[in-house]
Formats: sequence, structure tokens, C-alpha cells
Amino acid sequence: MNDSIRTFLRQPSGLLGLAILFLVCLAAALAPILYPGSPWDMVGAPLQPPGTAGSLLGTDTMGRDIASGILHGASVSLMIGIASTIAALAVGVTLGAIAGYAGGMVDRLIVRFIEIFQTIPNFVLAILLVAILTPSISTIILAIGLVSWPPLARLTRVQVQSIAAREFVQAARCQGLGSMSILLRHVIPNAISPIIVTGSMTVASAILIEAALSFMGLGDPNYMSWGYMIGAGRTVIRMAWWASLFPGLAILLTAVAINLIGEALNDALNPRISRS
Repeated sequence: MNDSIRTFLRQPSGLLGLAILFLVCLAAALAPILYPGSPWDMVGAPLQPPGTAGSLLGTDTMGRDIASGILHGASVSLMIGIASTIAALAVGVTLGAIAGYAGGMVDRLIVRFIEIFQTIPNFVLAILLVAILTPSISTIILAIGLVSWPPLARLTRVQVQSIAAREFVQAARCQGLGSMSILLRHVIPNAISPIIVTGSMTVASAILIEAALSFMGLGDPNYMSWGYMIGAGRTVIRMAWWASLFPGLAILLTAVAINLIGEALNDALNPRISRS
């Protein structure tokens, strides 16, 4: 583990990603202090450019402060990204581990179940789920989690199959350990590295899906989000470019930061890559 940490810290891209993500988290934490009011409140005339009327990044079509919306929206995006990834990991790792370890008919049934989800485009399925269940934070997390678990399940299945065939797992079976004990104590801990990497990438994907849903008007109406801000500013983008540009940059930087961290984690946790 210490070697993995040192390898990660030697990756400039990983450190850059951590620095950007730290700033995003800091912005989310400081939002109630820097902008104690609601991000939905009007603070000035509509479509004021950046730096005017006391608004750092300008105002949108309703006179709301864009800087306030971005800072308050950071916590929404991060919460949805992390929570939906945890949900996807819970489903994907569980099904993938069962399929990879059990094999046989159980494996074939789970693989067919995974393929059913993979035949439907992720974003289309997310739109259908949110539209049917009515938009809210919980339904958005549920929808993104349900469309994000199949790749995690496939990866976990392959990793578990590979590790379950090794000698130390066979020795554990000979000692009389149960299947659940072997999975939790020997197989999954040795398969966790690529799952962590893929899970970190899933957070970035979840943030992008949430932004797209909010852009289409399927976000939670009680929470300001970056996708909503872009959607609200797209109709006036020629005369008020700042209304869409700044929340778009927030999404871009956050997604890039998480992907940089994921790539650095891959180099640190994958021994073959680390030695090359």
C-alpha cells in the first residue's frame, strides 16, 4: 500500500486532479459562508456581465448570482456523483462477485441479466427512469446507479474468476472455509484495485449524466445544479455567454480532475503498469 501511495504521488496528473478536486470540494464547503442566501434569489438585474453590480461572475436570465449557483451546485453534483457510484458499486460488485465465484448456471443467468441492461443506451434509460419516477435527488441517484453498474459487474466477474482459480483460494477451500468467507477475506480484497479505479471514473460519468438530466429539465427543482444553469443560459448564449460558460467550466474541470485521479490510481494500483 505504501508503494502504491508513493507511485500515486509521483504522478503529476494525479496531483493536479487532486488539487482541482480539492478546490471544488472547498468551494462546496464554503458556499453557505460566501453566499449564505439561496442561489435561487435575485441579486440584481437580469443578464448583468461579470464584475458588475457586485456579482463576480454576472447574473442569469432571472437576475440570480451565477457564482452563488456554481458554489452551491458543487455540493449537489459531488453528492449525486458519489452516492450514485456507491449504489452502482453495491449492485455491480455483488452480482459480479457472485457470478465470477459461483460459475455455471448462476454465472450465465447473471451475465444475461447484465446484457439486458447493456442493450439499452445508458442516458436513454436514465431519462425514462427519472421521468417515470418524477425528478428528485433520490430518483436521479437511483437512475444513475442503475445505468452505471453493468461495467462494474463485468469487471468484478472477470477479476473474481481469475483470483478464484489461484492456489491460495484453493487452499482456503481445503481448510473448510465457506464461500462467503473466502469471497470477503481472500477474493474481493485481491480484486479491489481495478474496481476502485473504475469506480472513480464512474463518479465523473455520474456527474456528467446528472448535468445532462438537469439540462433537459429533469433535475430536482429544489436544488441548483450546474446542468440546470447551462440549460437556463443556452437561450441567451449569444448575448450572455457567461451564463452557460462558467457552470460548463465547473463541470469540465470536475470531470477532468476525477479522470486524472483515476488514471493515476490505475498506475499506482496496477503492478504491471507501475513497474513499466
